Amino acid sequence: MPVPVILDCDPGHDDAFNIMLAAAHPRIELLGITTVAGNQTVEKTTLNARRVCTAAGVRGVPIAAGMAEPLRGPGIVAPDIHGESGLDGPEFGEPDVPVDGRDAVTFLRDTLRAHPEPVTLVPTGPLTNIAAFLLAHPELADRIERIVLMGGSTERGNRTPAAEFNILADPEAADVVFRSGLHLTMIGLNVSHRALATPDVVARVKALGTPLAEMSAALLTYFGDTYREVFGFPAPPLHDPLTVAHIAAPDLLTLVHVPVAVELTGTHTRGATVVDLDGVTGAAPNAHVAVDVDVPAYWDLIVDAVRTLGRPAPTGGGLSR
Repeated sequence: MPVPVILDCDPGHDDAFNIMLAAAHPRIELLGITTVAGNQTVEKTTLNARRVCTAAGVRGVPIAAGMAEPLRGPGIVAPDIHGESGLDGPEFGEPDVPVDGRDAVTFLRDTLRAHPEPVTLVPTGPLTNIAAFLLAHPELADRIERIVLMGGSTERGNRTPAAEFNILADPEAADVVFRSGLHLTMIGLNVSHRALATPDVVARVKALGTPLAEMSAALLTYFGDTYREVFGFPAPPLHDPLTVAHIAAPDLLTLVHVPVAVELTGTHTRGATVVDLDGVTGAAPNAHVAVDVDVPAYWDLIVDAVRTLGRPAPTGGGLSR
């Protein structure tokens, strides 16, 4: 049976591929997409979710806009990585996929109440929407099967030396989620930095020869350019789709069950995920943390998703020519 999933995201180049993978894979039942401020403002990330769904032919999946600011303090965005639109690279036409009238927390409430079985939440941006939902509706925690998130690291950060962007963007929200007692899977930079979209990967995508493949290759090319300029990477890591890939193919990742805490006050370490791999704290494990990935199998899933959703050029709001 397919796994019922709600994506909570801030598109974002890597989020775009996660949406496509969730829509394409037969083991995933995509119930909806909620958006949050992160890679760009929530207005832009919501528009980008609509753009991706339009270009990929994803219809009938509600998109609900979420939180515009973190639980505490000012927000941050990442135009140096994702551009001013949050999805620079391709030229998109007007999307023809609407926004749901409900906000993200209300959509999560309604969907979890209505679905006949518990739902897996897949946040790949700041955890603001998920924390806000858990704080507003603790009575619905048992309707969450698990949370599979992209964020943090067992090692280094990318926004600061200690902190990964998604966690740093709202550490208080991340703290709520990691202390929730729910079944958590954390997929961080220590694994995603191994999954690089090399020129061979981009060539595989382009060779599919569809408008969606063209869009996908343009996204990877832009993403690669910014990662080379900002971080000196030879190719860009595709972080977010590791979440849905893990749900679709559980053997893809190697996980360890360990304690994870979120640093809230450190002068140099705010937003760091403190992962106790060696059990030195004596704390109870609260998260399954990814420590390895089958990279070739991962790229097979991504390429297959673009192939599955690819189609002739749309007559409406797909890519502009």
